[in-house]
Amino acid sequence: MSDEMPTAMLRPLRIALLPGDGVGPEVTVEARKVLDAFDLDILWTELPWGSAYWHEHGTMMPAGAIDSLRAHDAVLMGAVGDPTVPDPEALWGLILKIRQELDLGLNVRPARLLEGVPCPLAGRGPADIDMVFVRENTEGEYAGVGGRVHRGHPAEVAIDTTVFTRFGCERAIRYAFRLARERRGVLTNATKSNASRYAYPFWDEVVDEVALEFPEVRVERVLVDALCARLISNPASVDVVVASNLFGDILTDLAAALQGGMGMAASANIGFQPGPGLFEPVHGSAPDIAGRGWANPSGAIWSAALMLEHLGLRSEAATVLAALESVCLAGPRTRDLGGEASTADVGDAVTAEVGRLLSQGQDAAVAGTELAVLI
Repeated sequence: MSDEMPTAMLRPLRIALLPGDGVGPEVTVEARKVLDAFDLDILWTELPWGSAYWHEHGTMMPAGAIDSLRAHDAVLMGAVGDPTVPDPEALWGLILKIRQELDLGLNVRPARLLEGVPCPLAGRGPADIDMVFVRENTEGEYAGVGGRVHRGHPAEVAIDTTVFTRFGCERAIRYAFRLARERRGVLTNATKSNASRYAYPFWDEVVDEVALEFPEVRVERVLVDALCARLISNPASVDVVVASNLFGDILTDLAAALQGGMGMAASANIGFQPGPGLFEPVHGSAPDIAGRGWANPSGAIWSAALMLEHLGLRSEAATVLAALESVCLAGPRTRDLGGEASTADVGDAVTAEVGRLLSQGQDAAVAGTELAVLI
């Protein structure tokens, strides 16, 4: 992800660990265990923010939280949310606040089916499911612009205003083009400009303008509903998708199901200015299974690999993903993948495989494995 000298070569890596709620602490402890298998100088700072913090203090994070995050090189997060906390409080009080105030304008999610992971589509295998979604991450329908008036009255009105800026759209779209150029040379623009009068026609215009800088990339414009159907009927035809905040959110959950379920899904929230990125699995806090040891830590481990890559530690990142691939193929597997292993069993197995690769002097590049996202 970065062409600069790895931070770890200069000073300790400062990683903020935000375990969060539900199964978040269970999966992040496994991701941390995998990273600790390397001889890296990491200074971990665990942050107790989330629903329990909200119940005690009335906010999801303390005052000055964003400045605290800025003092770190990256943030590794579990999941946030609890039935006892209203969703708008949880989201706007933590993850959306972090994305906007740190200007993490890109959400990048690989959706790749690993060997050994069952796919819900009959007759489809790893060769068919290998795509990356680039989602604009701070604007669109999630810009937070709007309001409610006449609360509680029959004439009550609620308005959410979609906000697309040329600056926000262009930087996400240009990044997606660069990624497509490094992969198979095809960029799918997920849009809805047949029904939207202003916002998505504007988005499409920006895509067309940026496309002139990348003549080697073939661009296709696909309505988001048609793209949902195509992900099911012909997933192998999709390589890199660029989408607005809302459409990217919906499409990536569908893609996660194709790669074996939400427990496999990883993400990187990254910005364009100096400052920490935030890396998180996207399966949610799953309070119904919290504490049972059933959660799949693969998404958290994969997110940790994306974090290492973003920090310039490409060999270590590739080794983590190679170890995860090996465990997915040979087992153990958690219940969501048809196995009986616990969260810790899978974390231990990936950690052991990292140790084995390191002891043999191998890294994932030597073994022929590449990360699904090259940022």
